[in-house]
Amino acid sequence: MTPSILRIGVLRGGLEIKQFFRQRESVVFTLFFPIMLLFIFGSVFTNTIAPGVTFSQYFVAGMIASGLVNTGFQQLAIMIPIERDFGTLKRLRGTPMSPISYFIGKAILVTVSTALQVAMLIVIGRLFFGLILPTTSERWLRFAILIILGSICSTILGIAFSSVPKSGRGASAVVSPIVIILQFVSGVFFVFSQLPSWMQHFAAIFPLKWLTQGMRSVFLPDSFAMKEPAHNWEINRTLLILAIWTVIGTFFAIRSFKWSEK
Repeated sequence: MTPSILRIGVLRGGLEIKQFFRQRESVVFTLFFPIMLLFIFGSVFTNTIAPGVTFSQYFVAGMIASGLVNTGFQQLAIMIPIERDFGTLKRLRGTPMSPISYFIGKAILVTVSTALQVAMLIVIGRLFFGLILPTTSERWLRFAILIILGSICSTILGIAFSSVPKSGRGASAVVSPIVIILQFVSGVFFVFSQLPSWMQHFAAIFPLKWLTQGMRSVFLPDSFAMKEPAHNWEINRTLLILAIWTVIGTFFAIRSFKWSEK
């Protein structure tokens, strides 16, 4: 990677952040919608699902993982087709910006929005829903690795999937149902071990299931690992599957990305 590509990508990232915060709808949907879901589900479902673990605590961990998918995959898979429709990408093609610089800019936007969303979820989870913060450096390190790898994976997959919607107008109708279905089957809204076995196997194909399980390993006591289908956190498998999806996403992002429909 040449310095010019990196520099252009960083400059583009700064512009992406400015544009994002100027769009109130995007800010509310990306940053505050998960917060609203947390208050609704966390307030309604207060039952204890395991010794020392309430559903609210379980749900906060799932929403942190889901937030990575929302800010990375969903946001980019919807916004890039819209920018393509508006001719933004076509105009960028006539500048020195390469696709890699454009990807870097999007990654910077995802990094900033993810950091804000995760911070808000942790603070609100701690203050209102009894979220237990990690007490060891090993868990904080695991959390950092999951955030970084999860963000990279979600960003790359969002860019790769952005070529699927035929237009920006229909992008939300294509992308949002996929994310919602994955949230339901990946242990975000329901306790994963209580889902039908076929649903568990289906969810295990995709990254969100592993991200939610990884976040549970950070914020829930080790005793809860026995409630998982494998009766342990499967940290190494989680990281491996996220890495595999990142490689797959990178391949398709490079092959399928296009500045315009023509």
